[in-house]
Amino acid sequence: MLIDTHSHIYSEDFNDDIEEVLQNAYNNNVKKIVLPNIDSGSIKRLLDLSNSYPHVCYPLMGLHPTSVSDDYKEELSLVEYWLEKNKFYGIGEIGIDLYWDRKYIEEQKDAFRYQIKLAKTKKLPIVIHVRNSFDEVYEIVKQEQDGSLKGIFHCFTGNTEEAQKIVDLGFLIGIGGVVTFKNSNLREVLKNVKLSDLVLETDAPYLAPVPKRGKRNESSYLVYVAQQLSDIYQVPIKEIAEITTSNSRKLFQI
Repeated sequence: MLIDTHSHIYSEDFNDDIEEVLQNAYNNNVKKIVLPNIDSGSIKRLLDLSNSYPHVCYPLMGLHPTSVSDDYKEELSLVEYWLEKNKFYGIGEIGIDLYWDRKYIEEQKDAFRYQIKLAKTKKLPIVIHVRNSFDEVYEIVKQEQDGSLKGIFHCFTGNTEEAQKIVDLGFLIGIGGVVTFKNSNLREVLKNVKLSDLVLETDAPYLAPVPKRGKRNESSYLVYVAQQLSDIYQVPIKEIAEITTSNSRKLFQI
């Protein structure tokens, strides 16, 4: 069995065929799917899907860094509200994104730190979005790590040194479709990372793996990521599934 630890299949991209998408996942042994939130605009779809398929879809609650703007404190109050009202399996997707601009960098840092503190209070794992911001994210997580903080650096595309820093913090590394891209250096980086430090993800509908690159991603395509790891680590895909699924179950308590 495989677990997709990061998927947005509740998004409008799947309005017309969500049942087929879930069946495809099941047919490819992707039996559990973790759903990180984006912002207040995605909560209803997130909860509707999770409530409809409670043994497949596991919701997280959080404010995505690209949704941080002038009203971010109102958004954070909604995150807190829902954490009190509903069962969630983690805080996410949170972090810092400096790819587009740095206009809200201080607000992003504040929102990130605030949600980390929420996670510690609630004893929940965090799922971290890092884009052009590894140093900024690492510094905050390192400062906040008191031994109780755990989670995933989602969609890892960094170097060997960054991977080691993540592991040393006690975090897992999320590996998705990028590992199948020809121009990715992840295959070399992962030769220095233990399988026990990894979880699998799709980030659907984004970053579809080869041979589906350029198409809408979905959770069933996780098998291509698992196959690539099987090739990298030279172990059967069954072992990839067993180890990464165990890591995911332990982290999210599912």
